[in-house]
Amino acid sequence: MYGDFSVELDLKSENKTVQANEQGVSYESESHSQQLNEVSEEEKPEVEVQRSQEELIAECSTLDELKDLCEQAEELKTDLEGTNLVFGVGNPNADLMIVGEAPGYNEDQQGEPFVGQAGQLLDKIMAAIHFERSDIYIANILKHRPPDNRDPEPEERERSLPYLLKQIELIDPKLILCVGRISATTLLEKETSLGKLRGSFHEYHGRELMVTYHPAALLYNQKYKRPTWEDVQLLRKRYDELGGQP
Repeated sequence: MYGDFSVELDLKSENKTVQANEQGVSYESESHSQQLNEVSEEEKPEVEVQRSQEELIAECSTLDELKDLCEQAEELKTDLEGTNLVFGVGNPNADLMIVGEAPGYNEDQQGEPFVGQAGQLLDKIMAAIHFERSDIYIANILKHRPPDNRDPEPEERERSLPYLLKQIELIDPKLILCVGRISATTLLEKETSLGKLRGSFHEYHGRELMVTYHPAALLYNQKYKRPTWEDVQLLRKRYDELGGQP
């Protein structure tokens, strides 16, 4: 008896109600938790996997794709600010590829290798052994101009080489002509004089590589013209023997 009214407790009924309520709360709690987990899974942002530069280079299947990658590659730039990319020019299926050292002022301005005085002389040398500029492919070790047209630093060459190697792979020439000591020693990984490297063919990644003087050297020293002429005549002969086209 409580005041004016009495309360009769049905313990069994009350226990059932409490248990039912507790189970209901448990079921609702589990269901709510599951919904939260589902929402949480849906809201998780996709994690972009950061690919290495080596992987990005390997994924390039065309010269255009490689050029686009080079446009974005900060490691290809030198200490000289505001330079243009000098990727390469010529026949993308060439059987002869010429590799120089680095772009100069004119090359930087035009975005094309070998367009200054040395480039004009190179065109004449190639024409003397029956090559048009459009028959061959021309590139450099570096793809950006260094300050004061200095020789490429070892670190610059190391950073640039993977891009050039991919370029060579995509063009797939039968012969490579390195013009200048820096070009030759970088590809052949031999620190020696140019004189010791010229006059013969070197095996290079399943291709043949030849070394001669840089056209710029011929502009300043006449004594290099004769050995250069001997080198390119040998180059043309080997090109024909390998069935180079055109």
